[in-house]
Amino acid sequence: MMTEKETATEKIITDAMANPSPAKSMGDPGITPLSPSHTQQNDTDQVPSGQSFVVVVAIDFGTTSSGYAYAFTKEPECIHTMRRWEGGDPGVSNQKTPTTILLTPDRKFHSFGYAARDFYHDLDPSESKHWLYLEKFKMKLHTTANLSIDTDLHAANGKRVKALDIFAYALAFFKEQALKELSDQTGGDFDNNDVRWVITVPAIWKMPAKQFMREAAYKSALVSRENPEQLIIALEPEAASIYCRKLRLHQMVDLCTQTTQNGFSPTDNVGSGMTQAKEHVRRNRQSRTFLVENVIGELWSELEEGDRYVVVDCGGGTVDLTVHQIRLPEGHLKELYKASGGPYGSLGIDYEFEKLLCKIFGQDFIDQFKIKRPAAWVDLMIAFESRKRAAAPDRTNPLNINLPFSFIDYYKKFRGHSVEHALRKSNVDFVKWSSQGMLRMSPDAMNSLFKPTIDHIIQHLRELFEKPEVSDIKFLFLVGGFAESPLLQQAVQNMLQGRSRIIIPHDVGLTILKGAVLFGLDPSIIKVRRSPLTYGVGVLNRFVEGKHPPEKLLVKDGTRWCTDVFDTFIAADQSVALGEMVKRSYTPAKPSQQVIVIHVYCSEKENVGFISEPGVRKCGTLRLDVTGTESTAPRREIQTLMQFGDTEIRAMAVDVSTGRTVKSSIDFLSH
Repeated sequence: MMTEKETATEKIITDAMANPSPAKSMGDPGITPLSPSHTQQNDTDQVPSGQSFVVVVAIDFGTTSSGYAYAFTKEPECIHTMRRWEGGDPGVSNQKTPTTILLTPDRKFHSFGYAARDFYHDLDPSESKHWLYLEKFKMKLHTTANLSIDTDLHAANGKRVKALDIFAYALAFFKEQALKELSDQTGGDFDNNDVRWVITVPAIWKMPAKQFMREAAYKSALVSRENPEQLIIALEPEAASIYCRKLRLHQMVDLCTQTTQNGFSPTDNVGSGMTQAKEHVRRNRQSRTFLVENVIGELWSELEEGDRYVVVDCGGGTVDLTVHQIRLPEGHLKELYKASGGPYGSLGIDYEFEKLLCKIFGQDFIDQFKIKRPAAWVDLMIAFESRKRAAAPDRTNPLNINLPFSFIDYYKKFRGHSVEHALRKSNVDFVKWSSQGMLRMSPDAMNSLFKPTIDHIIQHLRELFEKPEVSDIKFLFLVGGFAESPLLQQAVQNMLQGRSRIIIPHDVGLTILKGAVLFGLDPSIIKVRRSPLTYGVGVLNRFVEGKHPPEKLLVKDGTRWCTDVFDTFIAADQSVALGEMVKRSYTPAKPSQQVIVIHVYCSEKENVGFISEPGVRKCGTLRLDVTGTESTAPRREIQTLMQFGDTEIRAMAVDVSTGRTVKSSIDFLSH
C-alpha cells in the first residue's frame, strides 16, 4: 500500500537542481497533489474473491503447540482436525503437537513436534549437543524490535540459525502432513493448488511479523509469490470470534450461569465445568470431525444489532484482546477497538519456574545445565508442564515434579553436595524434597508462579474495560490453551464481578484453528477493521510562509516548495472496510520527469505532518517508468491506490494517460 508521505522521487530531479536548497530532506519528493481529485474521498471498490479452492487448510502455528484443520468447500459444515500425533503427553490433549523442531548436525530438517522431542531426548548427551533443537521460538517474532529476513534464533545448544529457515521448515512439515492426509482421504495425489492455506497470527503482532510469516510460507513452497491470494493471514482473536458465533449451549461453559447447564451447577468449583467439558471433548475426539451447524448459536441469537463482546485469546506466548460489535442481519463483525495485549501467555509461568530453580540451585548451575544437558532440561520442563495444568484455586495437596536423574547427578558434580542439601539451604520453604526424588511444591507455591502473568492480563483487561468503546460488554469469550487454567478463569471472574458473561468453548485449544477454517471459507465475514498504523506518501506542497518550517523550503525553477510532506491515506485506529480502496491523484513536480517514484510511509502515530518525523518509516516503493509515453493532458495524472481492511495492505500506481500500472506490497522487513 502506499503512503504518500514521502513520495521521495527521482534522482533525475535531484541532479537537475543546480541551486542546492536549504531543504534537508530525506530525498526530494517529485510529486505534488493534484486538485481537486486529491480531496475526493475513498472510492470503495470491492475486491474480486479470486480463484476457487477445493479445500481450506488452516495452520495454527502456536508458541507452545501447533496443528492444522481443514474443510472441503463443498462441505463447509464439516471441519476435520488433524490425525492424532504419535507420542502425546500424559494429561495433555494431543490434538496439537508441541511447536518443537529438530535439525541434524548439518542443519537439515529432521523432525517436528513430539517426534522431534522424543528423538532428541533419546540421543546420547555427547551426541545431542551437535543437534539443533528449538522450541517456543515463535515469540521471537513478537519481541524482536527490528525484525528482518536475517533475524536469528538460538537452538538449545546455543547455536544460531536463521529464523526464516526454521519457520519455513515448520510450514513445509505441516504442508506435507496435510497433503498426505488429504491424499489418503480422496484416494489420489492431492494437488497443492487446490488448497487455500490460512495461517493464524496474534492480532497484536506488528506488520513486520505478519509479513515474516508470509515470507516463510513462500520459502516453504506452501504458496508461490505469483499467487499470493492462495494464503490468508488470519488474526487469532478474529478466528476465535467467528467460531464462537457458531457455539451451541452444549459446546461451552458459561462461568456466570445461574442455572444448571450440561449437568453441573454454578455452585461447583471454578474449573469443574472445564473438567466435565474436557471429558466431553475427550469422548467425542475419536471422530476428529467437527460439525458446525449452519445456524447462529443460541448465545449469538441473544445478541442484537450493535451489541459488543470481547475475545480474550490467551495463548502460550501472547494474550490478545479484541473488541467486536455485531452487525445484523448477516451477523458480520466489526472491530471496535484496535487489538491490544502483550507477551503475557502461559510461557510466563515457565519463566517464573526457571527463576525459582535459579533461586534454589543458583543461576550459574541452571545456565550450565541447560547447555550441557539440553535434553534433560526439556524433560524437566515437560514434567513441570503437566503439573502446571493441575494448578487450581481450591487445590490443597502438593504438586510433585520429577527431577531428571541427570539433574541430580550433574548438580552433585557441579556443587559437590546434593540437591536435597540445596533445598534445605535455600530460603524457599514452600518447595520441599520428597524421598522419591521429586520437588514437592505447595499449591500456594505453584499459584504464586501464575501470579505475575495473570496480574498482567487482569491489569490489561481493567484498562480495556475503562475505554468508552468498551462500555456495556455482553460477553467475554475466553479462548486459547491458557484459558483452560482455573486460576485465570477465577481471576477474570473476580475482576468482572458479573459485568459481563464469561464464556469458554469446550475445545478451547482448538477454537482458533476451527475459526480459521471458517474464515478461509468466507474471508468477507469481518467487514470492518481498525488500521494499526497511519499510512501515507511523501509529496511536495506549495510552500506557505508561517505555516511550513523554513528548513523544508525548496526552490525549484522559481517555484517555492515545502518538501517531505506526509500525505495521509489512512490514520492509525481509523475504521476501514474490507477491501476499501483509498485513491489519490498526483502530478510530477517536474513535467519532463521520466521515472516517477512514490514512497509509502507508515507510523504508529495518528497525526503525522512530515516524513522526516521520528517513528515514520518507509515501507514500500512504487516506481512508475513513463519513458517514451506522451501525456496529452496539460499535467500528467498519477493515481495512487491503497487497499485496506484486509490483514495485509496493497498499493498501486496508475499513469492515467497510458493506463500503465505498477503494484507493490508493503515491505516491513527491510531496514
